[in-house]
Amino acid sequence: MNFNQTIIKLMRMATNRLLNWGIRRVNAPKPGQRRTAQQRSQEKTARDTVKRTRQAARLKRRM
Repeated sequence: MNFNQTIIKLMRMATNRLLNWGIRRVNAPKPGQRRTAQQRSQEKTARDTVKRTRQAARLKRRM
């Protein structure tokens, strides 16, 4: 891997982390604010989806 590819890879990793951080921050509940039942169910659905996606990725790596 040459220097250019290394820099591009590092920048992509940093960009992805910052983007994920920003998305989590925007969607996070405000301090002292109660969550509604709809928000709780939405969060549970998102967690389940992430769990299944990670399982699929693990299975794919094993193949």
